[in-house]
Amino acid sequence: MSRFLLLLSVLSALPAAAFEETVHRTEVDAGVHVPVLTKAPELKNFVVATYPEQAQKEGLEASVKMQITIAADGTVPDVKVTESAGHGFDEAAVAAVKQFTFSAAEIDNVPAAVQVEYVYHFTLQVVADAGTTEDGGVDGDAGIPTGPTATLKGTVLARGSRSVINGALITCNNLEGIETSSDKRGEFSLTFPAGRCDVSVISADYQQFNTVETLEAGETRTVNFYARPKVAGYETVVRGKTEKKEVVLRTISRQELQKVPGTFGDPIRVVQNFPGVARAPFVSGQLIVRGANPGQTLTFFDGVEIPILFHLAGGPSVVNGEFLDRVDFYPGGFGARYGRAVGGVVDVVSRKGAADTFHGVVKIDLLDTSLFLEAPLTDNISVAASIRRSYIDVLLPLVLPKDPQGGSLLILPAYWDYQVRLDGGGKRGDNKSRTNWTVFAFGSDDLLKVVATGGGRNRDVSVDLRTNFHRLMANWTYKTDTVQFKLTPYLGYDLAGVTFGTTKVRADRWSQGLRQDLQVSVASWFTFRAGADIVNDVLLGSAELPFISGTQYISFPGAEPKTEIQKISQEINTFNGALYAEGDFKIGNLTMTPGIRGSHAYVSGATLHAIDPRLWVRYEHSDWTTLKGSIGLYTQPPDATDMQPPPLGTPTLGHEKAFQSSLGIAQKITENINVDVTGFYNRRYENVVSPGPTIVNPDGSVTQERFSNNGLGRAYGMELMLRHEPTKYFFGWLAYTLSRSEETRVGSTTGYLITSFDQTHILTAVASLRLPYDFEIGARFRYVTGNPKSPLNHSADIYSADSNRYFATFGAARSARVKDFNQLDVRIDKYFIFDKWTLDLYIDIQNVYNQVNVEGSFYDYRFRVQYDVPGIPILPIVGAKGSF
Repeated sequence: MSRFLLLLSVLSALPAAAFEETVHRTEVDAGVHVPVLTKAPELKNFVVATYPEQAQKEGLEASVKMQITIAADGTVPDVKVTESAGHGFDEAAVAAVKQFTFSAAEIDNVPAAVQVEYVYHFTLQVVADAGTTEDGGVDGDAGIPTGPTATLKGTVLARGSRSVINGALITCNNLEGIETSSDKRGEFSLTFPAGRCDVSVISADYQQFNTVETLEAGETRTVNFYARPKVAGYETVVRGKTEKKEVVLRTISRQELQKVPGTFGDPIRVVQNFPGVARAPFVSGQLIVRGANPGQTLTFFDGVEIPILFHLAGGPSVVNGEFLDRVDFYPGGFGARYGRAVGGVVDVVSRKGAADTFHGVVKIDLLDTSLFLEAPLTDNISVAASIRRSYIDVLLPLVLPKDPQGGSLLILPAYWDYQVRLDGGGKRGDNKSRTNWTVFAFGSDDLLKVVATGGGRNRDVSVDLRTNFHRLMANWTYKTDTVQFKLTPYLGYDLAGVTFGTTKVRADRWSQGLRQDLQVSVASWFTFRAGADIVNDVLLGSAELPFISGTQYISFPGAEPKTEIQKISQEINTFNGALYAEGDFKIGNLTMTPGIRGSHAYVSGATLHAIDPRLWVRYEHSDWTTLKGSIGLYTQPPDATDMQPPPLGTPTLGHEKAFQSSLGIAQKITENINVDVTGFYNRRYENVVSPGPTIVNPDGSVTQERFSNNGLGRAYGMELMLRHEPTKYFFGWLAYTLSRSEETRVGSTTGYLITSFDQTHILTAVASLRLPYDFEIGARFRYVTGNPKSPLNHSADIYSADSNRYFATFGAARSARVKDFNQLDVRIDKYFIFDKWTLDLYIDIQNVYNQVNVEGSFYDYRFRVQYDVPGIPILPIVGAKGSF
């Protein structure tokens, strides 16, 4: 199927008074396992600080910002003041906070210590006289209402999203000791002496909300309070040391990366801006990782393989960004859990639906329109759904340049996709349930039409490319403190087709698969993982092709010469099953992870086996410096269509193989700036190439095999990632790749030749800045060495009367390059936050200075003139995104 496709071409607010806290949710630098805060600490015992006497006399108010350490048992052993308020406020706040107690926080479902930022607010209160009268008041000693009372009930919600705020502190500022906290549903009940209550609502990551409520004796009033999120930007707080395994894993989350310019708010497209990823032609929708061809890098959605990750013609990913929990990108050296690839791996992980209330996102721009909805159905069941449809095929012809000779070249893409997910057994973020289940359906469709007309061409050209896939999967997970077991069966359907003149090719693939993963924490120094990965495919291929010989016939005198059409159909069965095991051994600061994957494949009647050992080593020299290295063997079965009987294929093909190795260092420069440098060397061997060897038969006849495993390849280079970690107002990174990708054949006398995917220099710079008044601005600059090509060296027409066609003469293979690529993209966002929804107006401008980049080329029918296919010109995308 891959050859047919190639042919087609975070944490919630902690429940405490006025404390500001965020979590270091992801790491884009090298790393493997990113620990997740699976249970937030909840404030159980709040202690009121003693108001400094002199400050109270002077009418002073203050806020003391502190970094507090919450131990695994919920106590507060350490408090450090990070922003002093003076006047005795610091000492009073520290003394009170050290007496707080919390429920235990959990990281990866294990109780652990965490550090958070906490802001203690000192607010002057108007205290009623002690000794109340009959008409109401408070006891000056106990702070308990002693007369007629009223009750204020309600829900604390996040302004703009209506998400519930757990643990918000609700107080009557004018009445001492009258306070309460919102529960996990955001609900609260506050009883106070009848009359006036100056309400304050204080919660982490939200601005203090103030209002006045006046209630009569015996009255109960129900209200909703909407607290505005603080402009916390991209700020994060480190949660401690990160357990890591693979040498290079780049993990992406939505908050930071939906804002990268040129991605149209699509977090998955940010993968294309990481080191090790070459720039693919904008019509391909494929990934080129460390010099491997696109078919050697696999893409997964929730562990289930999908044929493409991006819509064709430079479109967005096939997954709505609102459905995203994270994206794990392995440019190489990935674990034994993954197989059937000798390049890289991308695994997109979706998220559960909302646990609190109904939410939605509507996004409209010049490319497409999408709708995302999520809601809880019951306490333990939630649903999320998304749909998207494009209309680029209508708008793109309006901006594409015309042919200088009066013709036109149009690339008209159209796409749609959908996702529907049903979850049960626990709400999002709830880790008390031992069992969870998921039913998930998703799919995508692309139609890409290429039309070339006029301009001196002898005939109009039209090419239609079509890809379509659907997946239905289920997941059942069981977990305890030391064991996690996950079972994932799935069904799939893929369609790929191309129509070019009288040539029609179509492939339908039906697949059934099963993944099983087991993890056991045996001891503090050893974690064991094992599992199975099974998939069975049935490929139905059909084609209408001109006879391979090219012989023509004339249907009647004077008619246009035509080539006879032949029809081909084939059914191909493929089975691939694998078992894997690996373990993390931790000895002090050294972690070693040996792993092994064994596979059994049945492809077009042939049986193939492979054993792939792998090893990763990490040494944390200090909290600031980490050394890392990996070696391993990787195999990928040949495409089933290549193993068909002659003349279509070669049944004796075996696995494509690769030896991958890397060595690197990760170094923190400051608390917010770090650099990661990784060198890699990948040797690919027994690659499938065409044509195969020439065989002399016993009778003296000669047979040319269509394919063989005689291909050799190698890629080597260096990847650098200089990153500014997300802070309150800024994030960004500089990614640079220096690489060389080469190939040859066994027995070749010409040695290694650079591949068609070789790009010597790949430079990407990304930055995003949060501005006042709810503005954001970001920019992305890319520079990429042009792809190799063979220069046209055609001085005279070469015509074949038998085939009625012209032939070209080219210079040395891949001795020239397409013009280097460079482009600047800019994005500007403006937010409007209302009580129940948020509006984001944005403009995302691709190719700001209108650089004419070459995406490919073709020639006139005599091979006299080369026509360059231009990339996207300056393209401003204006859009609106409403979230509720």
